Amino acid sequence: MARSTHKQLNALSIFLLGIDGIIGSGIFLMPSRVYAKLGDLSMVVMPLAGIAILSIALCFANLASKIPGDGGAWLYTYTAFGRFAGFEIGIFTWLLGIITMATEISAFVTSLRSLFPVLNQHGPYLITALGILAALTGLNLMGSGFMDWVDNVSTITKVGVLVAFVVIGLFFIHPANLGNLTGSPAATPLFSRFNQGFGMVFYMFTGFSFLPIAASKMKNPEKMLPRALISVLLTAAGLYLVVQLTAIGVAGSGLAAANVPIAVAFSHFAGTVGYDLALMGMLISILGVALSVSFSTPLIASSLASEHQLLPRTLGRQNKRGVPLQSLILSVVICALFLLSGNYLFLASCIVFTSFVQYVPTIFAAIKLRHHSKLPVGFKLPGGLTIPVLALLVTMYLTLSFSVTLVLTGLGIFLVSALWYLYDDRDRKANGLERDISAKDRPF
Repeated sequence: MARSTHKQLNALSIFLLGIDGIIGSGIFLMPSRVYAKLGDLSMVVMPLAGIAILSIALCFANLASKIPGDGGAWLYTYTAFGRFAGFEIGIFTWLLGIITMATEISAFVTSLRSLFPVLNQHGPYLITALGILAALTGLNLMGSGFMDWVDNVSTITKVGVLVAFVVIGLFFIHPANLGNLTGSPAATPLFSRFNQGFGMVFYMFTGFSFLPIAASKMKNPEKMLPRALISVLLTAAGLYLVVQLTAIGVAGSGLAAANVPIAVAFSHFAGTVGYDLALMGMLISILGVALSVSFSTPLIASSLASEHQLLPRTLGRQNKRGVPLQSLILSVVICALFLLSGNYLFLASCIVFTSFVQYVPTIFAAIKLRHHSKLPVGFKLPGGLTIPVLALLVTMYLTLSFSVTLVLTGLGIFLVSALWYLYDDRDRKANGLERDISAKDRPF
């Protein structure tokens, strides 16, 4: 969900960048899925997840004020725990971009199912998804000159659709629709459904972690980034709450079965015109995010390879158009493998897991570097260790929403990355190349 940035971003630009990063396909597709699990309790989960992830974001803000370089989680991890740890988190940072790209493509095809039911079949779904991935790859090869325009259209469209839905829809809320407190009757215990619903909502906030990656493009990042992270998360939590309230109040129990919940709820008070408007706006915004991420993700790998010496140097090579071709090809291949799942909710859970992998070392880094003599004091976390401990509890709670398959896959990626690290280490030594991060990234 990251987009291209220019140097010296001001406060408003940073805020909009954060909003653009957080608000993606989740708010358009998750309200019905969460409602099916928890009913009206889904409205409680929205701000609860926002507050929970705020504790994690405050750890990011604390470290961003001490270590203002580009990079976010991998840079903080490297600073606190060394080269190998930074390498591993760098891999997962890149992987997060790849999975985000796959998730947005899946969201786009999932949204089209209401117009083309044939996409409910795995074959047509996969052909369409891979076709979109191929088109995005072709646009990447042409260069990124029009990305600012794409980002602006995407941001304006998605925020415009959501604001219009809330402003008009609040007048059509039926109080009788607000009576389903625990979701649809099911054999699954409420505690288990709450864990699953919390994981879904948590996914809707994970885009905040892309903001610290652009730290060096900001004016006075030591002060601006902490404020931006807090304001963006609180704004997103408030918006998600009123959108969920409006959707439930307008559509009632029928919301649980809606494939495109915002469009379905819109149609309750604006008819076919409202449905088509919401669906079109949703498709434009999702495709815009997918295109933006398809450009930024290979650049993450290229930067980690060429500027920071964390990934194999071949991934840092660029063609005449400035496109990191090897990084792009590898990113697209991995993205295609994730698309084979054909499951939007599975991909969303992969994003939560990959984010979790970045959150844990970042929180420990905030604890370890809290009083480091060679780092600036920066943004102080109120309450001493209270916020980092709370953040750790939140991340540990997230594990309840992970499947065994997902955890084992994550461990497999970690081990493969470790082997890759050893191979690249030998390659660099054999060629007399530095294996460490450049001096500008080292705060001490």
